[in-house]
Amino acid sequence: MGEGAVRVSAVVLTWNSARSVGQALAALRRQDGLLPTELVVVDNGSVDDSPEIARQYAPALVIENPRNLGVARARNQGLRAAHGDYVLLLDSDAVMAPGSLQALVEFLDLHPRAGVAGPMLVAPDGTLQYSCRRFPTLTGKLLRQLPASWSARAKLVVDEEMRGLDRSRPQAVDYVIGACQLIRRSTLNAVGLLDERMFYGPEDVDFCLRAWQAGWEVWYVPAAVVVHDEQRVTRRRPGMLTVRHGLALAYYFWKHRYLWRRPAVGVRTVTATPGEEGTA
Repeated sequence: MGEGAVRVSAVVLTWNSARSVGQALAALRRQDGLLPTELVVVDNGSVDDSPEIARQYAPALVIENPRNLGVARARNQGLRAAHGDYVLLLDSDAVMAPGSLQALVEFLDLHPRAGVAGPMLVAPDGTLQYSCRRFPTLTGKLLRQLPASWSARAKLVVDEEMRGLDRSRPQAVDYVIGACQLIRRSTLNAVGLLDERMFYGPEDVDFCLRAWQAGWEVWYVPAAVVVHDEQRVTRRRPGMLTVRHGLALAYYFWKHRYLWRRPAVGVRTVTATPGEEGTA
């Protein structure tokens, strides 16, 4: 994973994403007027036209897996193929607004302690998505399985989703979700790849926690906006993927040796980065 002349490498994971991936890749290409961008698409055994759509955005490198290898393992294939000073992880259902990639890059350029940056995520109807959060607890995860009208009122869920955060300015946060993350190359080199023992989530949480533990900061950057047509497969079609998600969560808590009390890193220990007034 050596550094090269490429400023940003974008790694996009597809899995039966023909409905959405074209829009995501087209939006990425519209960022190119500002930045030289390398595009790597990893297809996880799609049975639709996802790989063919990706090839329309040449010179994209398209890696095709014969089956679904899971999020972490497939994204790691893209990370190994990437050469950029920064690496963008982007879901195939996430469309970057004009200038958003530039905003993330400029933020990391100006804040050398920030290793990971995430944008403001909104639904297609403009509804805010709670994309920056505190590290999860087992209680919070259980409460979020309740009907939305109940869980939304739970104090712990409100706290973990940082619903009281001032989202008009950059903030240091525990983690930003993997739908869109810009990662500094030196952070990636220090922290390592995504944990492939997590098939489907929470590999994004785990990476941000390891980044904090390695001395890097994670930031929410609202100047960058991404429209995220979130596909919650585990809720729409419960099945083996739901089981694998549950196993990955159990492994995450075992790996980091906690259930109820969050690790003593993240926004509880960060001090203000020069040029920023305060933190979350």
